[in-house]
Amino acid sequence: MSKGERRAMATDLAGSGGKILAGGFSQRLCRRLTECIAALVALEKIASPIVPYIAAWREHEKIIWYEYVGARFLALLGCERREVDEVFRQSIVDRRLYRYADRESKVEEDIVTRAELRGEQASLREEVKKAGAVECVYQLALPGGKKIWLKDQANIEVFVEDQICLSMGCLTEVTKEMEQKHLLERIGYFDELTKLPKRTILQRIIEMNIGNLHRGHINDFVFLLLDLDYFKTVNDIHGHQAGDQVLVSLANVMRATKRHEDEIGRYGGEEFYGISVGGLKNGVQFAERLRLAVAKTDFIFNRERIPVTVSVGLVAASQLAGVEKISVEELVRVADRRLYVAKEEGRNRVVFRG
Repeated sequence: MSKGERRAMATDLAGSGGKILAGGFSQRLCRRLTECIAALVALEKIASPIVPYIAAWREHEKIIWYEYVGARFLALLGCERREVDEVFRQSIVDRRLYRYADRESKVEEDIVTRAELRGEQASLREEVKKAGAVECVYQLALPGGKKIWLKDQANIEVFVEDQICLSMGCLTEVTKEMEQKHLLERIGYFDELTKLPKRTILQRIIEMNIGNLHRGHINDFVFLLLDLDYFKTVNDIHGHQAGDQVLVSLANVMRATKRHEDEIGRYGGEEFYGISVGGLKNGVQFAERLRLAVAKTDFIFNRERIPVTVSVGLVAASQLAGVEKISVEELVRVADRRLYVAKEEGRNRVVFRG
């Protein structure tokens, strides 16, 4: 491709960008950029919901510019190509990274404001260069007061001879998901002590499973109630701080034991709940994994071991007399009755019939 052809392509596809194709950069960089632009143009033609882009920066400069932006990106920002750099930069409210605190723990949210982004620009660039990729969520406040959320996923390629870094990625609008997340947080979705979902969300989860069962999307699901054995004794002997610590530790055991697709939460007091898609056998296995994991765990408070076991009452939706009887109330009633039987039969057991 000649220099003139590069300049024409830069003007057609990148608007105010096109610095690389119109400049004196290496053939390797220009060839790679040309290939990527052609691929993204083809992607846009199939009306993909993702928003492709190619950003670039010189290692010794602060400015990031766009070598390519998709038409949907411009539509979201409500601006012309020549304005996209400035509009996007000025629209950023914050940038959010999500990572696991450790292998089995909860997801942590790291929020960096626009002002902090400016101050940490150099370190952030070094971080993404080293990782070779970036995945984050931007909150944008657009002209006119509209707020949107964009998930950014990109690969980073470094061209040492040109001192240029390319970020080739796509944006996905996740406004509805983020608004739902904030709504759940505002209405108290999480229990303050255990950080598990509260009972308030239980009905919605079960209703979704009942709906999926009616539509034939799933064959069955199970609901279980789990109760700490002799929890009053723990409080009486060791104190309420010890009781709280046991509840927190139990929540951690449940998180570490459940599969990704299982739901767990705090029902109230020393009672917890679990929901799992699948038949009775799958549910019993889930309950037994939880029961055994608790029994094998050392619950420690002030260097003293506190023996802890749990009893579980379990019901599968298929065990109820007809689909019309499947309801939140009926599932809770049957699971609670079986939990009572587990207590009466000696505790530290799972009851799934009767």
